[in-house]
Amino acid sequence: MKNVLFITADQWRGACLSSLGHTVQTPNLDALAASGVLFKRHYANAVPCGPSRASLHTGMYLQNHRSGTNGTPLDARFTNWAKEVRASGGDPVLFGYTDTANDPRQFAPDDPILSSYEGPLPGIRPMLQMGTFPDAWATWLETLGYDIPEPNWRLYTEKNSPIDYEDGLAHPAALKIPEHHHDTRFMVDSVMDYIRGTDDAFCVHLSLLRPHPPWVAPEPYNQRYDPAALADFIRAESPQIEAEQHPFLAEMLATKHYTAPADQAKLTRLKSSYFGLMTDVDANLGRLFDFLKANGQWDNTLIIFTSDHGEQMGDHHLLGKLGYFDASYHIPLIIRDPDFDPSRRANAQIDHFTENVDIMPTILDWLGLECPVQCDGQSLRPLIHTGTPTGHWREEAHWEYDFRNIPAGEALEHRLGLTPHQCSLNVIRSAQYKYVHFTNLPALFFDLAADPDELNNLVDHPDYQSLVLAFAQKMLSWRMNHDEQTLTHLALTDNGVVSRPSPRYAPLRSTP
Repeated sequence: MKNVLFITADQWRGACLSSLGHTVQTPNLDALAASGVLFKRHYANAVPCGPSRASLHTGMYLQNHRSGTNGTPLDARFTNWAKEVRASGGDPVLFGYTDTANDPRQFAPDDPILSSYEGPLPGIRPMLQMGTFPDAWATWLETLGYDIPEPNWRLYTEKNSPIDYEDGLAHPAALKIPEHHHDTRFMVDSVMDYIRGTDDAFCVHLSLLRPHPPWVAPEPYNQRYDPAALADFIRAESPQIEAEQHPFLAEMLATKHYTAPADQAKLTRLKSSYFGLMTDVDANLGRLFDFLKANGQWDNTLIIFTSDHGEQMGDHHLLGKLGYFDASYHIPLIIRDPDFDPSRRANAQIDHFTENVDIMPTILDWLGLECPVQCDGQSLRPLIHTGTPTGHWREEAHWEYDFRNIPAGEALEHRLGLTPHQCSLNVIRSAQYKYVHFTNLPALFFDLAADPDELNNLVDHPDYQSLVLAFAQKMLSWRMNHDEQTLTHLALTDNGVVSRPSPRYAPLRSTP
């Protein structure tokens, strides 16, 4: 019996694992990595949540699935890992959210699923839905005697003290709801209850909100990290100097939603809470892993831990997920494949570039299912088992960002002199170099060996012109290759064929 436990934490930076020497403590994820494989160069393919998760769940780049912003519907002609598992007789279930804006052509105009981009992924069966409005958590808390605020999303923000950042606390105030009733614990408990109650193989997607804002950690995690020790921000001396790098960056730094607080004490307290929420997630995942071991499920369950995207957290004077900096796209990936014996390769860490588009092919490979031709990624199981990629493998990471400001109309476009269709950027990031291409703005180029903090744009430097040209050509070739892949899929879909094996790899199958 083959099980799947697919875990996403939201907005988790890739460096934030104690096994990588980071300040944040993640002993349970470290132990998971020690019994599996840690991918050190894993990247999201888009931001924010909706576009990134569309890539994660369909195995497709943003330029192909075209769900470019939160709320942009995902074309129903595209399949996803949940649809493929269900078509094979499985029952993929959801605890949390997938941030899927569903295709309105598939529903009646008044269907509630169209009222929010936080709809469930087609093919998945929601067991416990959470999101901006934590209705399931709020209902449970009410049965315990808690007063539920209106609106109930204030459960994420209400603190156990009115004292806030500006009042001189050594640590940020804690969440009003205690840790043993926190939303992360509630969701993990719900997954354990579900697994405990089924005799069949399970396929669970656990999509945790944390450490996504609001950054208010419960006790004792609000006090785990001293804000005074967290002022190591990667940034230019001032936002004004930072803005000189590029017109797009200047625009983002002038946008309140993305600008980090100028008050360093407030910013370091936010960072303290962000790290505290990570350690809280780690502790609860440790409980889940112990449960699987105690119930005999550990050695027949594929476990995947990753995130949808990263977080700027004050770096480059920014907050949130946006733009082109690594902080927004470099994310953790740990996979425990029960068929892999980590004793065969000590310290099993992978330095090859991997991306979220590889997750769907990996899940299907574990289950012995064919990978649809639409997928731009490849199964990671050959890489897990040998440490060496088979056949074609990427030499760089790729990501995209559609920065149209749809709620504000065309205000952003006018300020940058762009049409809405020109509000996009693409990135190719190799081990040493990073090229950022804008549709109608100047490009950027970074030498990451000399400038790992991405502070010096070398696109016009005479010593780098041949490299800039080479990476621009790589970008063109990459786009053309994957455009062709998607056109092939749509032609097959329109002719009634929705799932065919990709010609670019053969799934690794276990010996019967």
